[in-house]
Amino acid sequence: MTEIEVRIVNLEPMRVISAYGFGAEPESIAWEKIKTFAQKNNLQLENNSTTTFGFNNPNPSVGSPNYGYEIWLPVDEIIQPEGDLRLVGFRGGLYAVTTFKGLENIGEVWGKLAKWAEGSKYKRAHHQWLEELTTYQLPPEEYVFNLYLPIAE
Repeated sequence: MTEIEVRIVNLEPMRVISAYGFGAEPESIAWEKIKTFAQKNNLQLENNSTTTFGFNNPNPSVGSPNYGYEIWLPVDEIIQPEGDLRLVGFRGGLYAVTTFKGLENIGEVWGKLAKWAEGSKYKRAHHQWLEELTTYQLPPEEYVFNLYLPIAE
């Protein structure tokens, strides 16, 4: 994989519906919950008009195949959570962002983004890091992601 291009983005606060999955493949558990919720509420994920953000929660631990993953779906004020979904008020923040293709590259790209941050003028920040999937209904090797690393000036 080549070097990454990084841009600085200020994410505005968002009202999001949060879905949680836990297990050996928690992303698919959380994704099914978000997909079902979006369809029920006429939110169009398939044509890429709606974005989602995700992150490990908790991270994988040594010796266990299980970990958690949370997916956020930005929604407006009239949409309310249901079932085990919950409403989250994301405060926004400053991010170093890079775009890449292929799920198999995600670990390597996170590493490169962290290394970029170490050599930059920015400090580490503590707001939520995020993975934004920008394409749906493709094979994993064709997925396009934006990775958001929290930073501060």
